[in-house]
Amino acid sequence: MKKPNVAQRSDQIGAKAPHAPAWLIFLLTVQGQRSALRMRLWRSLKALGTAVLRDGVYLLPNKPELLDALRAIESGVASSDGSVQILELDARDALQQQEFEGLFDRTAEYQKLLKDLRELSKKLPKMKASALGQAADRLRRTLESIATVDFFPGDAAAQATLALDDLLASANAILSPHEPHPIKGRIPRLDIAEFQGRTWATRRRPWADRLSSAWLIHRFIDPQAPILWLNKPKDCPKDALGFDFDGATFTHIGSRVTFEVLTASFDLENDPALEQMGGLIHYLDVGGVPVPEAPGVEALMNGAREAFADDDTLLVEAEKLLDFLYASFKRQR
Repeated sequence: MKKPNVAQRSDQIGAKAPHAPAWLIFLLTVQGQRSALRMRLWRSLKALGTAVLRDGVYLLPNKPELLDALRAIESGVASSDGSVQILELDARDALQQQEFEGLFDRTAEYQKLLKDLRELSKKLPKMKASALGQAADRLRRTLESIATVDFFPGDAAAQATLALDDLLASANAILSPHEPHPIKGRIPRLDIAEFQGRTWATRRRPWADRLSSAWLIHRFIDPQAPILWLNKPKDCPKDALGFDFDGATFTHIGSRVTFEVLTASFDLENDPALEQMGGLIHYLDVGGVPVPEAPGVEALMNGAREAFADDDTLLVEAEKLLDFLYASFKRQR
């Protein structure tokens, strides 16, 4: 029988397995009492959503990001004179696969969240705006934290998501009664050249969607465009281009917020950095798919609103932040 040459053997060794095992087993040994270390490791593993098979034996789906996280924990254990083994394996059969998946059932957590959502919904009309906003945001973060470790989402996840969407819509109607309602229809494609030298107008005390839309106008449509801040949408001059209120020239269409509508209207969607910013602004304005940068940007925008009572000054400062974000997203792409 002819032996393979060295090159052939090297190729075989370096080739990837045709099938990646479905599960990760994390075997942990810590010598002595070391209660502080044990607690730190337990919190780290719990945050990843691990299932406990027995003391020191943990289970996770085999995902690259989870494997990387376990390897990071392994490095910390090694520096503390502990030991770790990370194994990749498949379930013995379909029954064991089902048993493993059952260890990650988050139904009880979703049920508790649904109960909290129903209780808050009953209290909405009588709550102060600040308390309502905090309570709604807390429940939104709760759903996000559950979803992060829900590796096998089912009906409970869908039900909780719909219930949260309903609650956030009701809360937004109370907290921001003048926020635009989405309209149906196609987004027309417009020529930027025809929108030079125009005055734009939106509601005063702008938040994420209005601030970013004003930034987009200055950055990509008309750098010299004046922005009017309206006490009420009905105060919008007839010759001004209104944005982000009911009846405005540019507002929410379908599932898109005003920033996304402006991006599509002026054929700016081919810019990946703007597309990434659109996802961020969408999440900050109406929720949806979580974005890693959202908490930091939200904190900075809230701080800017507190620091600057004048909307023109607020926009100038917010545009600096949005310029930095755009440059960062551009570099990533």
